Amino acid sequence: MEFLNAMSGTAAGFFGAVIPFLIVLTIVVFVHEMGHFLVGRWCGVGVHAFSIGFGPELLGFNDRHGTRWKLCAIPLGGYVKFYGDANGASVPDPAALARMDPRERAISFPTQPLPKRAAIVAAGPIANFLLAILLFGGAIYFGGRYEIPARVVGVVAGSAAERAGFQPGDVIQSIDGAPVNSFMEMQRTVTGSGGSSLIVTVDRGGEARQLTATPDTVEERTPFGRHRFGRLGLQGPKAEEAKLVHYGPFQSLKLGIYETYFVVDRTLAYIGKLVTGRESPDQLSGPIGIARVSGEVAKVGGVAGLIGLVALLSVSIGLLNLFPVPLLDGGHLLFYAYEAVRGRALSERAQEIGFRIGLALVLMLMLFAAWNDILNLGASWGAKGT
Repeated sequence: MEFLNAMSGTAAGFFGAVIPFLIVLTIVVFVHEMGHFLVGRWCGVGVHAFSIGFGPELLGFNDRHGTRWKLCAIPLGGYVKFYGDANGASVPDPAALARMDPRERAISFPTQPLPKRAAIVAAGPIANFLLAILLFGGAIYFGGRYEIPARVVGVVAGSAAERAGFQPGDVIQSIDGAPVNSFMEMQRTVTGSGGSSLIVTVDRGGEARQLTATPDTVEERTPFGRHRFGRLGLQGPKAEEAKLVHYGPFQSLKLGIYETYFVVDRTLAYIGKLVTGRESPDQLSGPIGIARVSGEVAKVGGVAGLIGLVALLSVSIGLLNLFPVPLLDGGHLLFYAYEAVRGRALSERAQEIGFRIGLALVLMLMLFAAWNDILNLGASWGAKGT
């Protein structure tokens, strides 16, 4: 009986993570590919297929333009295949182009002018950023936002804040020149700045003072995996002082843009530290990790939490696709930049080598992220066992 209970609990946990994950990923992938699709159609390019997922087709239909819309068995991405593409990554197919009649060549992707091709490729990531802005801004507009004054109530003994000279009663005005409007804003900046020096301007008894603080780097294991973050050691006002602030549509949209920028900025800062050896790559997550997070967010935050996760993942997918790696959108844009400067495209051989290198890099990144997910999952089960 205990075995059956354990099995049912495992199954419930599995579906509780997988279903939210599939919902979140499908929305983000659909919007990304829809960006490519719509701009491609507006540019007069023919579309063979619009697919959510890879592998064998499960469901599908043809629209009046001859595009095959389909849902496939492996739900870990998607693609739009234009006329003249060898595959969903828009790798040119010279053999197919050679067989086309003039009408088909005119609407194939590789024969389009450079500005059109660049716009079609860039449209996917841009659609992801727009989705994130709308979701972040919409959540703020409809739900408001709780804000706590950026006032220091206490300073933890032996902390980075004590070493920097913070005192109870200080009101934080800015960090590195950026205005701070709430205690939460201060926390978010500090969290992503472990080991980095910050110039903090505080109001102390009506007098502005500048303090130099370097947050300590702290590591914690949470239901969402292992995380390292910065900590100053400041205690803020009690939760009772939080006020629910409502914003109008334009201010909410502005805050949505800021939230999206914040995610991009923190992601690029992490990558910069990763490249310079100041950060460990063990925080990279793949599909397993995202599924775990989706399940936890669905349990804790419900629909509102999943909407926030969609926005966060949409920014991440948009940014990842802009990296200058052949096979990704950024790799195509890199090739187009070369074409714009030199006045001619890279040779087919050079592009083929580039795409192979890009595929190898993407596969290695996916395998590494999956390995991190497995290690984190094992550590999480070990912690539960103790």
